[in-house]
Amino acid sequence: MVLNDDDVDGPDPEGIALCLSGGGYRAMVFHVGAIIRLNEIGLLPKLARVSSVSGGSITAAYLGLRWKDLDFDDAGCARNLSIVIDNIREMAGTSVDAGAIFGGIFLPGTISDRVAKAYDEVLFGSKTTDDLPTDSEAPRFVINATNVQSGALWRFSRPYMGDYRVGLVRDPGAKLSVAVAASSAFPPILSPLSLTVPRSTTWFNGTDLALPEYRQKVVLSDGGVYDNLGLETAFKRCRTLLVSDGGQKIAAEETPAEDWARHSVRILDVVDNQVRSLRKRSLIDSYRRGAHDGCYWGIRSSFKDYGLTPDPLGCADLDPTPIAATPTRLEAMPEVTQKRLINWGYAIADTALRRHCRDTLRQSYGIEVGVPVRFPYPGKY
Repeated sequence: MVLNDDDVDGPDPEGIALCLSGGGYRAMVFHVGAIIRLNEIGLLPKLARVSSVSGGSITAAYLGLRWKDLDFDDAGCARNLSIVIDNIREMAGTSVDAGAIFGGIFLPGTISDRVAKAYDEVLFGSKTTDDLPTDSEAPRFVINATNVQSGALWRFSRPYMGDYRVGLVRDPGAKLSVAVAASSAFPPILSPLSLTVPRSTTWFNGTDLALPEYRQKVVLSDGGVYDNLGLETAFKRCRTLLVSDGGQKIAAEETPAEDWARHSVRILDVVDNQVRSLRKRSLIDSYRRGAHDGCYWGIRSSFKDYGLTPDPLGCADLDPTPIAATPTRLEAMPEVTQKRLINWGYAIADTALRRHCRDTLRQSYGIEVGVPVRFPYPGKY
């Protein structure tokens, strides 16, 4: 029987997974707000898996890297979560995509090389997947990309990297900046990232593509091409699914461009929107059937749709539409935008948790979801 990384030394199938979507810096920062709320209720140490794609992988990988430095109190709340928040915000103040594009065209090296270098300089400092915590220490952090050659989801984690068709590499020691650059390689500009695997590497499992030509140079693209919610690895493994979606809904265009470049971008947006929509429908259906429990919250969600009381933050009188429309870029983001995105991620995560997960978290995991007191930053969203 062929095994994949969910079946080999995987986390508890009854555990909690946190899925962080793609969406550039917008999603990266939005997810920070959700993580602040999860930390407040003592949920972070209860996680069995953190699965991420694209912009969400920046946040997830850095959280995983700094996990050993977090000071959790007896209630499971990290007293010093700011060591994660502050550096993610520093990343949000650093433009990557425009400089990477320019450098990749006119200077030695590829666009993806320059994106990875920027991630290293601000966040990862040449750390590898070996620096992520073990399953016994923390959640398993899974950074998802898309294997362009096999058409399958390629996963980076501490114990394994690979996909089910090509096979798996045990203890890969992959650079975190490279894994995140692959996961966030938005097509067509930042994609692809080519991963060279030494010939001496030992592979195992794999199905129809367990061949040298697929194992020496792996061509990767944004994880959102295959699964923009980061759901697949969690969906198969964990009972409780908490999904944070920082992606945008495609806007209608009365007269879409017909030149090949802009038309190609538009078609990619349509495909992305459809992938996201299908994944979300599958998730909600699973909740309704009782196959999974948990909750979904999105940057485009409406507080009023949840019908939740009390409303201590006054969300019923606030409109998140303008902040949700922040472009999908890896471009320096003003501090006021960062704070508004964090506040909205915090508020809508709290809303979904209190509306849909309060009983599950109390009964199954001993977590009490109380009422929030204030936004992480002044000014609301």
